[in-house]
Amino acid sequence: MRTTYKIFLVILPLLLNGCDDYLNVELKQQMTIEGVFSKRATTEQYLAQVYGYLPNEYVTLGTEGSVVPRSDEASFSWMAIEYINFNNGSWGPTNTQYQNWRYCYQGISQATVFIDNVDQCLEIGEDMRTMLKAEARFVRAYLYFTLFRKYGPVYIWGDKAADRLIAAKDVDRHSLDENLDFIFTEYDRAIADLPRLQEGESRRGRITKGAAMAAKSRLALYAARPLLNGSKLYLGLKNKEGNFLFPQAYDASKWDEAAKAAKDVIDMGQYSLYKNTSEPDKFRRDIKSYMGVIFEKWNSEIIWGSYQDNGSEHNIRTAPPRVVRVGYGGFAPSIKLVDTYPMSISGRFPITGYKDNGQPIVDPQSGYVQDGFTKSWTHPLDNFATINAHNSIIGRDARFYASILANGMYWINEFKGQKLVTFHKNGTSNYTESGDCVKVGYLFRRMSDPANNIEDDQWGSFCWPLYRLAEIYLNYAEACNEKSARDESEAFKYLNLVRNRVGLNNIEDAYPEVVNNRDLLRELIQKERMVELAFENQRYYDIRTWMIADKEFNGKRYSLNLLAENYEDSWERTDQVFKQNMVFLPKHYFFPINQEQLNEMVNITQNYGW
Repeated sequence: MRTTYKIFLVILPLLLNGCDDYLNVELKQQMTIEGVFSKRATTEQYLAQVYGYLPNEYVTLGTEGSVVPRSDEASFSWMAIEYINFNNGSWGPTNTQYQNWRYCYQGISQATVFIDNVDQCLEIGEDMRTMLKAEARFVRAYLYFTLFRKYGPVYIWGDKAADRLIAAKDVDRHSLDENLDFIFTEYDRAIADLPRLQEGESRRGRITKGAAMAAKSRLALYAARPLLNGSKLYLGLKNKEGNFLFPQAYDASKWDEAAKAAKDVIDMGQYSLYKNTSEPDKFRRDIKSYMGVIFEKWNSEIIWGSYQDNGSEHNIRTAPPRVVRVGYGGFAPSIKLVDTYPMSISGRFPITGYKDNGQPIVDPQSGYVQDGFTKSWTHPLDNFATINAHNSIIGRDARFYASILANGMYWINEFKGQKLVTFHKNGTSNYTESGDCVKVGYLFRRMSDPANNIEDDQWGSFCWPLYRLAEIYLNYAEACNEKSARDESEAFKYLNLVRNRVGLNNIEDAYPEVVNNRDLLRELIQKERMVELAFENQRYYDIRTWMIADKEFNGKRYSLNLLAENYEDSWERTDQVFKQNMVFLPKHYFFPINQEQLNEMVNITQNYGW
């Protein structure tokens, strides 16, 4: 405790209010700093606190990870939680929810202190100090990335010494290209000194060469997409120095850079898609291959992960209320996400769009059946009882059954007996006006391991994939499709690797018309990302950087008719459960600079529309 207290004595000056306090770090306790960095234990504890500023992207409510209920992939049940204002458009510069500007700059400051001082610690060998410095450098760059993806270009403090004074009135945002150049350069500097593996169980989750390269791939992909690559919304926007904040024209070469960044990760040869090899049944093996990405800890697909030793955060909220002993039932996929999962035989996505009344437009070649029921149907994984299944849940791809608990299915295991789950007014997990119910007709079960007996508070643990190889494959496929020297065969190859892992056919077999069709392949890659990376905090940023959020996140929110009195009628679709429309305006592509920062940095340039 005394050691921790000493470290917090150092940190305290960095946490005071005001721009001059979190951008301008005056180290008034040099003896304490010297003491901290004279010992290995306190030096490593300081770095651990630098890591502590990384966003909690696996906590789905109240943190940076809350992008899931603010995207079109989810329809969470609670209507009095902060994400609601962000879904209906009633937010602005005075909102404090999800604002992380100050917090990230505090972390950036502390990372700089570590980088500047770690070489004082002679109890740590030079090679180890170099590696630890690279870890801190990556964390610092990643915090800039965290700001960048939310606010657009920000102020780059750079590698200035921690005691360099910066006047608040002089602070304005650097250009987007300056932001990218700095973050990419810092990633590259870290990559050069990071190890391929962090040795020892206690170092799991620490930054590696592959993790930094994967982060570079995601940033390069964002940089090439329409939002950050010549968007007309931001033409003419300048900072106080008279420099354009955003690119004024499209740059096709950014797709080449995105393709290279992804391929560099692939060419490491270090990672592979996780595949189950023990299940004898082919389709069940496909389901378990996708499930294993979460439940097989530190598996071959995880490039950078976060170990969660208590799965209750997700599992309680994805368990059906009044069916299991403790279940809140609020974490639900949107009906759009449910509609997007492909059909297992044809490999086609079943829904091509929606009518004005919310009814789906079905692809007749997909094999999808929108209406009616099949009696005595058996779930391909939870095959311990038959159900009266709605035809829309039959014949879907393996990821559907790994991820979606649909109205009328049994709970995922038989601990404490078989439990049928129905979501209408008289259902076993009946609809109520409170938040602790399911308001879509489906629950998202992907983080719920059937091996866990949650009835006896066995919530399990899992490794949350911050970056994984399937994303890199999809990054590469997208970049190959979009770059000027289009490489369709490479795009097909890596898209198909993701599809084949869950038993789907090749995309060109499912859609012969996709050959030599850049626009169609772009649409199919977007759909594939939606289902493959569901609930992994990707969709929120994808629909923004693609600049399709105004189409995908506006209008009425549909669900099954859980107001119905019986199971059969509950399968009709309605807009009467979620009565509040989704609202997305052009200004919502980026967060506004918060009023707190505007008051401090009086010359900072606000984002478009705010």
